[in-house]
Amino acid sequence: MSHGAKVWTALATVYVIWGSTYLGIAYAGETIPPLFAASTRFITAGAIMAFVVVRVRGGTLRMPQRHLLSSAIVGCLLPGANSVLFFAERSVPTGLASLIIASVPLWVMVLRLAVGRERLPWQVLAGVGVGFAGVAVLAQPSGGARSWGIALCVFSAVMWATGSFLSSHLPMPEDPFAATTLEMLTGGLVMLPISLFTLHAFSPSLESILGWVYLVLFGSIVGYTAYVWLLANAPLGLVSTYAYVNPVVAVTLGVLFRGESLTWRLLIGAAIVVVAVAAVVRREPPVTAHAEEAVR
Repeated sequence: MSHGAKVWTALATVYVIWGSTYLGIAYAGETIPPLFAASTRFITAGAIMAFVVVRVRGGTLRMPQRHLLSSAIVGCLLPGANSVLFFAERSVPTGLASLIIASVPLWVMVLRLAVGRERLPWQVLAGVGVGFAGVAVLAQPSGGARSWGIALCVFSAVMWATGSFLSSHLPMPEDPFAATTLEMLTGGLVMLPISLFTLHAFSPSLESILGWVYLVLFGSIVGYTAYVWLLANAPLGLVSTYAYVNPVVAVTLGVLFRGESLTWRLLIGAAIVVVAVAAVVRREPPVTAHAEEAVR
């Protein structure tokens, strides 16, 4: 297989897998308590990452204490944001949820501007403004979505962005797989004791179990591995396209497998958000792999 073919195979993998995790969350959260589903997902994925991916690559989880502490802080935010999404998707269609989460790059820019005191290009600022206008359009309850579910999606996006912002400013491990492993394990272990109190009449369906397995193996490991490989082997502008292709995939899958409806408000809001995110991430593409991508 040529290098170009490998790049496009990896990119298609990221498009499809990360676009489909919203569907996986919806199925997993149907009969598995959301907090328990999220916590066990990240503990399992973190363990697999530690004993398979990190070890096979010759990496190590031994690192300075400051790296461990930073990973723990970010780890409480990123899996936490994903667990919020498990709750949100019980009352919000997967396509709508994916579009709101697509605003994460916009929130990151807000944090860079407000907290980091960075000077951003006017094109990025314009993209952020337009993007939030699209989020405002999407935030109107419709199509079976409830206000509290939409609010949880926005809260999840803010948590996600905060974790991403901190991972860029705290002393993190150089190995992205080691950092991701520690963050998933920390987040999962923090949530697990609380989640055990939600296991009343625990009886997961086959669909929920398959959804959970898909999230562990594909969402957290296969997709993230393909993403890290792309960052090292493909142009950053091309890699960044996943940020606005994923919600398109998620909306399509929601219509096909969940019978979700496409309203004019959703389509207009989706177009605004996708165009704005495309403008922002093409101007400010990712240069390193951040762990928020492993918790999709």
